[in-house]
Amino acid sequence: MGVGVAGGDPSAKRCTGCKRALPAAAFARDKNRSDGLQVRCRECVAEYSAAHYRRRQEAKGKTVRVKVPVPPGHKRCPRCEVVKPHSEWERNRSSSDGWASYCRECRAERNRISYFQRKYGLTPTERDVMIAEQRGICCICLAAPAEHVDHCHETGRVRGVLCFSCNAALGQFKDRPDVIRRAATYVEGNAWKPTLVAPGVYRLPS
Repeated sequence: MGVGVAGGDPSAKRCTGCKRALPAAAFARDKNRSDGLQVRCRECVAEYSAAHYRRRQEAKGKTVRVKVPVPPGHKRCPRCEVVKPHSEWERNRSSSDGWASYCRECRAERNRISYFQRKYGLTPTERDVMIAEQRGICCICLAAPAEHVDHCHETGRVRGVLCFSCNAALGQFKDRPDVIRRAATYVEGNAWKPTLVAPGVYRLPS
């Protein structure tokens, strides 16, 4: 149907896409049409073009991010894909909109991932696998939850995941196996005392 819809605005035209009767200004020009206008409104043409582009990109194995309307005072996080109010974001003066690229929750998670990779060479997933292999408990006391990654401070090698107390204890013992063994002997009731053989020189019991 051309311009003019019975019983309505004489300048209106019915879109073949959304079936709405819209003013001529809602249609782009098309000199090949008798009325000089496209058969679909600008909105439907844009939606069709976006869908066609998305199908082409998906055929190439690429993912196309769908635009989501964002109300004033809000921002959409590209990581969790949730539209959140500005109160859920950190300020960033260097960005175009004055807000951080990711919401507070996603930013904290990204920092956590970066910390584990930088300090231990682990991803959070790899850490979770280690904890699962330990049945979720500290591999020293076999009682408390495994929460703290333990590593050798000299080589950087990750040894396991410990509870807070056992991890702190190793730090207090400075990771010295000989001291830890003497501590075990002491706790088992086999107390010993070094013998002074010269000023500042002690002989350890055999």
